[in-house]
Amino acid sequence: MKSRLVLAALIVSLATLAACSSSSSSSPSSGSGSSQAAGSGTGIKTISTKIGTVLTNTQGHTLYWFAPDTSTTSHCTGSCATYWPPVKGPVSAAADISLPGKFATITRSDGSVQATYDGHPLYTYSGDTAAGQTTGNGLTASGGKWWAVTPSGSKPAPAASPSSSGGGGYGGY
Repeated sequence: MKSRLVLAALIVSLATLAACSSSSSSSPSSGSGSSQAAGSGTGIKTISTKIGTVLTNTQGHTLYWFAPDTSTTSHCTGSCATYWPPVKGPVSAAADISLPGKFATITRSDGSVQATYDGHPLYTYSGDTAAGQTTGNGLTASGGKWWAVTPSGSKPAPAASPSSSGGGGYGGY
């Protein structure tokens, strides 16, 4: 059973890397390619995971930031945005959550509005199929690292690779 999960994770990761590496900045995406991003408006929450406390959308899906992005520009466009759907803004913390960082928005190259936290444009990851998963944390795709968003804005520890062999598991990206 564990080997099937590792194989499934490897397939999803390879498909993501292939699609993201073929994205073109000349063909921006509308950013509406996933239901995870839709309806994530207000109500950002936190959840305790194996990598620590992370921010989630209203469905409990982990939010991520992309290292090459700036506080005013998203560098995940085209097919990249299919696998890493931008979180549509504006957003705010859920009523019972107090966060040290600030939410804001940026305008993407396609004119859509994307939410940010502490200057990082926010995304979900299509490889996270259930609430609380952090499979995108520490992945390298589309020319940069992806990190789960923590309340403090610092990088969480990379998720442990289920493979103990050197570089053979999906965690070695």
